[in-house]
Amino acid sequence: MTQPSLPTDHTLDDDKLHEECGVFGAVGMEDAANFVALGLHALQHRGQEAGGIVSHHEDTGFNSVRRFGYVRDNFTSQTVMKTLPGPLAIGHVRYSTTGSKGQAAIRDVQPFFGEFSMGGAAIAHNGNLTNAKQLRRQLIERGAIFQGSSDSECIIHLMARSMGQTIPDRMKEALRQVEGAFAIVAMTRTKLIGVRDARGIRPLVLGKLGDGYVLASETCALDIIGAELVREIKPGEMVVISGDKIKSYQPFEPVAPRPCIFEYVYFSRPDSTIGGRSVYEVRREIGRQLAIENPVDADMVCPVPDSGTPAAIGFSQQSGIPFEMGIVRNQYVGRTFIEPTEQIRNMGVRLKLNVNRTLMKNKRVILIDDSIVRGTTSRKIKEMILEAGAKEVHFRIASPPTIWPDFYGVDMPTQGELLAARMTEDEMRDYLGVSSLKYISIDGLYRAVGEPDGRDPAAPAYHDAVFTGDYPIIPSDMIEAGFKLKAAE
Repeated sequence: MTQPSLPTDHTLDDDKLHEECGVFGAVGMEDAANFVALGLHALQHRGQEAGGIVSHHEDTGFNSVRRFGYVRDNFTSQTVMKTLPGPLAIGHVRYSTTGSKGQAAIRDVQPFFGEFSMGGAAIAHNGNLTNAKQLRRQLIERGAIFQGSSDSECIIHLMARSMGQTIPDRMKEALRQVEGAFAIVAMTRTKLIGVRDARGIRPLVLGKLGDGYVLASETCALDIIGAELVREIKPGEMVVISGDKIKSYQPFEPVAPRPCIFEYVYFSRPDSTIGGRSVYEVRREIGRQLAIENPVDADMVCPVPDSGTPAAIGFSQQSGIPFEMGIVRNQYVGRTFIEPTEQIRNMGVRLKLNVNRTLMKNKRVILIDDSIVRGTTSRKIKEMILEAGAKEVHFRIASPPTIWPDFYGVDMPTQGELLAARMTEDEMRDYLGVSSLKYISIDGLYRAVGEPDGRDPAAPAYHDAVFTGDYPIIPSDMIEAGFKLKAAE
C-alpha cells in the first residue's frame, strides 16, 4: 500500500476520535438548570467546543443561554444561572461534526428552540443524520428558512410541518423521516422527552432524583448530581415525562439494536456503565484479550494517558509485566493555549505529555493506546520515549485498525487520513518506527464486551463500522457525495 502524505501539526486531542455531543435534561426539581449544568460538566469529554441550556418557568417562559467553551467557564456564575429559572431544563455540549465551526457558528450551538401552534419546544441532539442534506434541500424547496448549518435543525423544521396534535406526536413524525443516529432530549413547557434511534447507536439513560427525573448521555452524569439510575432508554424508544408519570412509546419499526462499540473503547468515561457493564472493566478486559492475542517480551507496560490506562492495567495483569505510569499528562493545557506562536505549535504533544525518564532508561516498553487515527501523535510519543533512553517500543492497540469513517456523530478524519486505511500493519509499524505493532482482533474486542463467541458476521451485536465497513444505517448523503461502501465479500 502507498504511504499517505500525512499532516504533522496535530495536537494530542486532534489525533483522537471525538464523540460529537453530550445531552442532559432534568424535570421536577427546583432550579433544574443548575442540575443540567452539573450534568453537562460530567459530560464535558463528549464535547468541549460549546454548550447551551434552555429552561422553562411559568412566569418567564423559555429561557436560553448558549456559549462557546467549557461548561465551567460559562455555567457556574449565579448571574448566568439566574437567567435560567424553572423546574424543567435541557442542555447540550458539542463538538461539531456537521455545521460550521468557529465564533460565527453560535447559531449552531444547541439546544434549538421552536414555536409551534401548541407551544414552544427545545431539542438537543447527540448523533448525526445521514440524510440531512437531502432533507435540508427538500425543506428549503418547500419554503423553510434555516438559521444555521446543523443537521439537528432539520428536526425542528420537520416538526413544524407535521400535523400532529402534540409536540411528542410531531417529534415522532419528524424522526420517522430521518436516517442516522440520534439520542435526543427535548422539552415542552411541561414535559421532558427522550428518544433513541431504532438501532440505539448513541446512548441515553434515565435517572431519578427525589421526585424528579433526569435524562443523560452517560451514567456518570447521574452520579455527579446524586441521581439513581433507573434504566437505559431502549433502542427505538421515546419516553415522555410529565410530573411523576413516564409514558413509553415505540415510534419506529423494530430492527436489531447495534449500539456503538467505540463507547466502550474510548468515548464514554470509565466510571460509566453501558448495558449493565462497567466501561472501566470492559477496557481492562480489552487489555487482557490484547495480551493473550499479542504477547511480547518486555520490561514494562505503559499507557498513553488517560484513555489507554485501563487496557494497560489489563495487559499487565494478564502478562505479568509490571504496569508503570511512564507518561504523565498535563491536565491544564487547554486547546486554545497552543495558538500563539509557531514555536509553541511545534512543541505539539510535549505540551500535553511528558515522559518519566527515570522509568524509561534502558527499558523495553509496551505502549498501550486505545486507537491509532492519523498516527502523528503515536509517532511523536515513540520519539519521546526513545529520547528518554528506552531500548525498544512495542505498540499494542486496544481496538482493531480504524479503517472506515463514522457517519453517526463522530468527529473524525476522512478515510484518506486514517493511517490504517492507507497502510498495512507492517507499513504502519515502519512509519511509526516501533519495534512491533499489534491490534486487538475484532473477535477479541467482542469477547471483551461480553460476546464469548466473538463477532457474528451475519448479525453483529454492535455498530463497528470504523473497523469493519459494515454500516448499520446507509449513509445516504455521503454516498450521494461519492463515498463508496465496502464491497460485499
